[in-house]
Amino acid sequence: MPQLARSEWYDLTRDMNWTLSYVTEDQAFPEEMSNGFGVSTEQWWTWDEPYKITYPEYVHIQAGKDASVYAVNAVVARSKVYEQLDPGWKAAILAHYGAVAVPEYVAGIAESRMARFGRAAAWRNMATYGMLDETRHGQIQTYIPYTLLHKEPRADWAHKAPHTNEWGAIAARSLFDDMFTANDAVSTAIQLTSTFETGFTNLQFLGMAADAMGVGDLEFSALISSIQTDEARHAQQGEPTMKILIRNGKREIVQKLLDHMFWRSWKVFALLTGLSMDYYTPLEHRRHSFKEFMAEWINKQFVDQFRDFGLETPWYWNEHYLNEVNWLHHAYHLGVWTWRPTVWWNPDAGVSPQERDWLEEKYPGWNDSFGKYWDVITDNVRAGDIPLTLPETLPMVCNMCHIPVCTPAGFNAGYLDSPAPLIHDYQGRRYTFCSEPCKWIFTINPARFQGHLGIVDRFLAGHIQPPDLGGALAYMSISPAEAGQDATNYAWAHEHAPLLVSAP
Repeated sequence: MPQLARSEWYDLTRDMNWTLSYVTEDQAFPEEMSNGFGVSTEQWWTWDEPYKITYPEYVHIQAGKDASVYAVNAVVARSKVYEQLDPGWKAAILAHYGAVAVPEYVAGIAESRMARFGRAAAWRNMATYGMLDETRHGQIQTYIPYTLLHKEPRADWAHKAPHTNEWGAIAARSLFDDMFTANDAVSTAIQLTSTFETGFTNLQFLGMAADAMGVGDLEFSALISSIQTDEARHAQQGEPTMKILIRNGKREIVQKLLDHMFWRSWKVFALLTGLSMDYYTPLEHRRHSFKEFMAEWINKQFVDQFRDFGLETPWYWNEHYLNEVNWLHHAYHLGVWTWRPTVWWNPDAGVSPQERDWLEEKYPGWNDSFGKYWDVITDNVRAGDIPLTLPETLPMVCNMCHIPVCTPAGFNAGYLDSPAPLIHDYQGRRYTFCSEPCKWIFTINPARFQGHLGIVDRFLAGHIQPPDLGGALAYMSISPAEAGQDATNYAWAHEHAPLLVSAP
């Protein structure tokens, strides 16, 4: 075989479908693990991956990637590169590690499920590589922050975060459990590889790698670049899966699965990436705003893929999603900075006079909507009244995305027909949602989501003792040394501050 061209033997090695005789199809592929949605086995056998690779090629490529990343890490670990990074950028990468490192490992469960319960041998072959990818991603994104521990103790949250009850970790766990661990193989291919990876993380990693290189974080740039190339390959499992479903009259199923997970992904993406792009990345290295990034990579290129498959944009696209792109991450940022003791990084306010000018340019009306809140905060900081900038209680949290409900006062959030919060009573319990799409996801499958307790639910149920901010921080496993503080020690508030002239 080594003497043959790959094209002469590749199909034979990856297309090992056979008709089962010792068990039934339902026994080998139970619906809860491998919902075929009524498509025949023979149709699933037509599954054909766009990106073809063999095991020897895979091992060779991955060994080269690892050698490169770990070599950069060995050099950077002996340098002062991390210490010299901008405080805002440090916030971005610490938030990233805590939100992503262990979930990358958990994504290996999703790939493993497709590797066993994918409906075609070629698909199971590709998912096996995806499983190896995600295992690698989890390992390398916990190892790199581990080497930072002597410089940044909070890097421990790369492993710690998902094992805590910190509110952001709860939101991320809810999303990833829905997508990774509580899904059948076919739905996973559409919701993880097509929606989340193709539509969000693959594009995000491209942007973050470039930004990291710009700010001088060579280690993070090398790390994210090596992961993105893996994502670009195994993310393509969704395309042939969708094609088979649509070709067999299941377009509505594909549309619903995509609509569901696009919205859930958007919420966490706005929280994590929106803050990093528009507030944490140093101003001189911002190549585009978060809104511009979404317009180019999501609203245009990803939507083109919808249309190529004969799908429509999600039903909430214009009224909800396109509207939120203008303001949601600004509201999240204001909330995260205010409730900064509840996160494991030091949020950068990112509202110096120059940064406010940039925000107003990119988001016309920002000063009149969000700037007025920062005016009050800035006055309190300049007056030395820091306690007035800190929270006294917990905010209302959505029972679907588990992120605080945001509808900024004085800003047209666009929900005039259904302003948040939205209330839904189900089986004797009242649920609160931040938006119509979050409520819709719950109501189409309440058995999947009912009973989950958000951080405020746990507070009201008496799980948090004492019932105050200190008790909440202890419940979230955030020690006083770990509680977030302003990244620059409020330097932004004192730029161009009015001179105080003493009376004669």
